[in-house]
Amino acid sequence: MPYYRAVGELPRKRHQVFAKPDGGLYNEELMGEEGFSSDASLLYHVNLPTAIVKSEAVERPAALDETQPNYPLLPRGYQTQNLPVGGDVVADRQLLFANEDIRISFVAADRPNELYRNAVGHEILYVQAGDARFESVYGAMDVGAGDYVVVPASTTYRLVPSDGDTTRVMTFEARGHVRPPRRYLSQYGQMLEHAPYSERDFRAPTEPLVVDEGETQVLVRHRAGLTRLTYAGHPFDVVGWDGYLYPYVFNINDFEPIVKRFHAPPPVHQTFEGPNFVVCSFCPRTLDFDETAVRVPYNHANVDSDEMMFYVGGDYSARKGSGIDIGSISLHPSGVTHGPQPGSVEASIGKPSTDEMAVMVDTFRPLHLGPAARACEDTEYGTSWARNQQTRHLGETGPGLTA
Repeated sequence: MPYYRAVGELPRKRHQVFAKPDGGLYNEELMGEEGFSSDASLLYHVNLPTAIVKSEAVERPAALDETQPNYPLLPRGYQTQNLPVGGDVVADRQLLFANEDIRISFVAADRPNELYRNAVGHEILYVQAGDARFESVYGAMDVGAGDYVVVPASTTYRLVPSDGDTTRVMTFEARGHVRPPRRYLSQYGQMLEHAPYSERDFRAPTEPLVVDEGETQVLVRHRAGLTRLTYAGHPFDVVGWDGYLYPYVFNINDFEPIVKRFHAPPPVHQTFEGPNFVVCSFCPRTLDFDETAVRVPYNHANVDSDEMMFYVGGDYSARKGSGIDIGSISLHPSGVTHGPQPGSVEASIGKPSTDEMAVMVDTFRPLHLGPAARACEDTEYGTSWARNQQTRHLGETGPGLTA
């Protein structure tokens, strides 16, 4: 994050003697990006963060990560609501799409995961539904529907669904760091007035989370695979930390849509960016306000990117005939033109607003299809424009969010 936070107990100076009440010393740990050349935080542990007791290789069935190209090329639709329910947010991720830069998965979690650390890159956990507690070495945060939980690389964490609740989460695993778009920030990292959010919209841990336990296992994802490390003490033993690197939460309902007289392109909805991908939030908003405006997106071909849209809220009756509903996904790859369903343009004229809500990811390398995508595909989606063109009746469709 682009601004400084301090939580818990800290000595006056960095790298200074910091005594425990029993006379011993707290152990410093610097969590820093790009080798001392970018954002960092300094954490103070009760136990040694280096005290590894055991290291074990963890084998993951190759079939769970097997992807296939989008071939033959086709726009595709998916229904995550038809995927299996249960498990935890790490071990039971169901892979939808992947490329060299990002992995996109879905899980309906009903139990806590074992402590987990992704050393490959940042993660975004988008909570579609349900409540949970996000616990990490930095502290804990309550999260719920609409929350983007941004987890820095190498953060040890777990997600604990509320008792009796299922937390439906889409996970985005970057091969690198995730940040707010650079154009939203001043040269010193302050969010600018034209940004669709401000620092007040972001939540982060406000107090330490200290667990006094002995040997504890942590599952680590790294570039060679998965390893389970056993530490002499629980990693959640940080009495204080400060810096610019920490997990945070942004709720999609706090995104302030940018509206123009005529239709604005998807970059106005951008929320985050990572290596070769962007994340956008489509929120309820007033539609284009010129009386002659066409209030749905124009047909467009993203010649350099694939577009994945996850539909998370609102009334989708305007998409009658497309199969889209809450929990659906559309995938529009480079090489094909996409746009609103037949009849939507005419029906949009005079519509004042939309209440549809969606999370979009645009990637600059092709997305390959994972096992979960192949399991929940709506095979009628790709040809729905031709089919609806033949059967449409004006008034049965309306403005939609297809980017």
